[in-house]
Amino acid sequence: MREVHRLEDLGAAGIRALVALAGRLRERPEPRALEGKVLALLFLNPSLRTQASFQAAMSRLGGGSFVIAPDRFIHKLEFDPAAVMDGETAENIAEAVPVLASYGDALGVRMFAAQRDLAEDLADERFELIRRLCGKPFLNMESAARHPCQSLADWRTLDDLGIPAAGGRFVLSWTNHPHPLPLAVASDTLRMAAMRGMEITVLRPEGYELPESVMAQAGQLASASGGSVRESDDPAEAMEGAHAVYAKSWASTRHYGDPEADLALRAGLSGWTVDGGWFAAAREDCRFLHCLPVRRGVVVTGAVLDGPRSAVVHQAENRMWTQMAALHRMLS
Repeated sequence: MREVHRLEDLGAAGIRALVALAGRLRERPEPRALEGKVLALLFLNPSLRTQASFQAAMSRLGGGSFVIAPDRFIHKLEFDPAAVMDGETAENIAEAVPVLASYGDALGVRMFAAQRDLAEDLADERFELIRRLCGKPFLNMESAARHPCQSLADWRTLDDLGIPAAGGRFVLSWTNHPHPLPLAVASDTLRMAAMRGMEITVLRPEGYELPESVMAQAGQLASASGGSVRESDDPAEAMEGAHAVYAKSWASTRHYGDPEADLALRAGLSGWTVDGGWFAAAREDCRFLHCLPVRRGVVVTGAVLDGPRSAVVHQAENRMWTQMAALHRMLS
């Protein structure tokens, strides 16, 4: 295995194998498996869980890591290899990425969506440029359109919670937030649940439909795995019989790149905060999931977060175990 980038490239069987390896490493550690190996981490956007979990994963396997973050350590980066650099950028990605990759045995990169043009963000062109320049085993630590490492952890979490794949009812719900957020987590969460073969409802108010291309791909992945995908704008109807609800805010695709129009649209959506009432028609053991960080009282109430339904801390821990499995498979 050379990379963790697109879930569909790993395949459902490949993901199940990684998730199983994560469980084995949790129960039977291999503290010298990656002895002498180095993981290079390039964070073009901030991180808490992603940075900490990758560094902890390498340490637990006996390897090392280093972190580069432009806002703290390096020059402003130019992303056009053909640019005449007579402005503020001092380093071109064409040199920076191969140099960083040469210092490590694998490279992980995190770069959020620009959120100016939907087609550009879905194409992930800048991220794909970095990937092509790497030349080493590569890890997508969140791009404009994808967050596969989060989805591997989520798959593991669903397994740990005993939530079935076949017949499991999974609600991916838009929730309120003060800012328009990228589509990466929501898109890969949908792909993950589809590849797992679940009965998925994408719950969202009008104007917050996920991109047609993402929905179409999820439908194909679900069909191949024995699952299904549908949409709803009614929380009570969508939550009926649900095994899990995964809350995540994302930008309006109708007003993508126009934050003022997006904020005007969400001004009347304050009721889209997950509280105890959301679970009235769900299964008694329905669980609450979120990738974190989460805004208490906006995305979800503290009562739900602190209650027995919440699995968010378990999800976050599983980031480390599933990333250990990926690194083990790539570098051992």
